Amino acid sequence: MPVICLLNQKGGVGKTTLALNLAADFAIAGDAVLYVDADPQGSALDWSAVRQKEPLFNVVGMPRNAIHKQLPMLAVNYAYTFIDGPPLVGEVARSAIIASNLIVIPVQPSGPDKWSTKTILDLVTEARVFKDNLKAVIAINRKIVGTAIGKSFAEEFAADYPDFPVLRTEISQYVAFTEALTTGSTVLETHPDGQASRQVHALANELKKLLNHDQETQRSTKATAG
Repeated sequence: MPVICLLNQKGGVGKTTLALNLAADFAIAGDAVLYVDADPQGSALDWSAVRQKEPLFNVVGMPRNAIHKQLPMLAVNYAYTFIDGPPLVGEVARSAIIASNLIVIPVQPSGPDKWSTKTILDLVTEARVFKDNLKAVIAINRKIVGTAIGKSFAEEFAADYPDFPVLRTEISQYVAFTEALTTGSTVLETHPDGQASRQVHALANELKKLLNHDQETQRSTKATAG
């Protein structure tokens, strides 16, 4: 029951939009997905309320600091759980981190976005003292194609924060994301053959490979110990 948390304290990085589309990709692939909206703004709950199609996954609100205690029972019947983290560093964010196996930090390719991410990275580093197998990766999001900073940002980020790998797949800024979000949908449904959908699918596959690798490592470790 892997738990993936998308977290960034900076607004406007497209955290919820990316989380919803990733959850949709997992669900469309046939996995039972639980989506926990831990953001007090409740954007994912609003998205679910305006959706007219059959739900792809179950969305529940949980903007409180007991996520790590309540989630195991709530998510027991799901293959994957996504947590849409809160925008502020605090007890809710800490609880979401502790509840998770993988932290995905969406970052826009800009200097201010890179600098502001340090607070979240410090929080994850702090959590690793208690949860040493916690994985955290950077996802370049809302990239404007063709810009100079968009080409070099991943390398610069990796050089500054070597403990937080940057995922290969980068998500560009497309109007299709906003159009789908406002109707309670995802680009995988509204533009299934579009470039935005292909990028989401590629990113989802990267996350699955990370999680599968961790699970195989854990099984191997247990077998060796036994």
